Amino acid sequence: MPTENHPQNAVKHWQDCTDVYDFLDRIRLRPGMWVPGGSLRDLQTMLIGYQVALGVHSIDDPCDFWPGGAFSQWLGTRLGDTSALGWAADIERNTPDGSTPVEEFFRLLDTYRSDAAWSAATTRHPGIEYMINTFVTLFWRKSLFTQAADRLEESNFRVIRLEAGQWSTEQDMHRAIAAALDFPDYYGHNLDALNDCLGDVVCYGGYDDAPEGAGLVLAFTDYDHFAGICPRAAQVVLDIIADQARQAAVLRRRLICLIQSNDPQIRFEPIGATSVLWNNDEALDARRR
Repeated sequence: MPTENHPQNAVKHWQDCTDVYDFLDRIRLRPGMWVPGGSLRDLQTMLIGYQVALGVHSIDDPCDFWPGGAFSQWLGTRLGDTSALGWAADIERNTPDGSTPVEEFFRLLDTYRSDAAWSAATTRHPGIEYMINTFVTLFWRKSLFTQAADRLEESNFRVIRLEAGQWSTEQDMHRAIAAALDFPDYYGHNLDALNDCLGDVVCYGGYDDAPEGAGLVLAFTDYDHFAGICPRAAQVVLDIIADQARQAAVLRRRLICLIQSNDPQIRFEPIGATSVLWNNDEALDARRR
């Protein structure tokens, strides 16, 4: 029920609406007034008329509800198929028990708008889908792994591809990463040294002065092979990468790790965990007494 505390729910005249979503929000408030029979096809017809009016008056307002338009295409991916009658008929046919087609439309509309916002964000910020929840992402199918690496490369990331299936020892891993990232001769070929040198690369720039582009991607194939031979090292490597990626992000630099495993059930312990720390001025126990 609209209240003074929720001005966004105040009823507007349709002429005061700023775009199609504002218009739909007005309908959502009083569906019985706009769609008295509860027919979603009437709403579809109304939105087709809305889009025609936009064209007649040369108004630039993206409207995705034309049959076969963006909303129909998105709906088809969710439902698995679409009909020639348009999105209204598809929703009516798939409305679950306990709901109505109009209610189902607005539920789907919210999801569609959320997905569209996410798509726009990934367009503006390439690679964010591999950083928003974790800096290390697992893949099973090599085709998907390759597509992800290729997309990041096309977005100007520097992609380092590493074949972990060729590693039989931890030293093989160190040699491969050191060569790929051109670590200095004093690299110690141990996990502490990996942490130090990788931190230099991702936070301050590569030792080889290679173009940095949008960020750095470490893409490991057949990582399950290495994890089976050197389980502790395989876990610690991912932990180091996650920790360095977080530190790089503070400096507005980006590190992404893609892991391909032929074992679809592979599991790793949580990575990149950090403790709750005292501030620098009170880090010493003596300064808190």
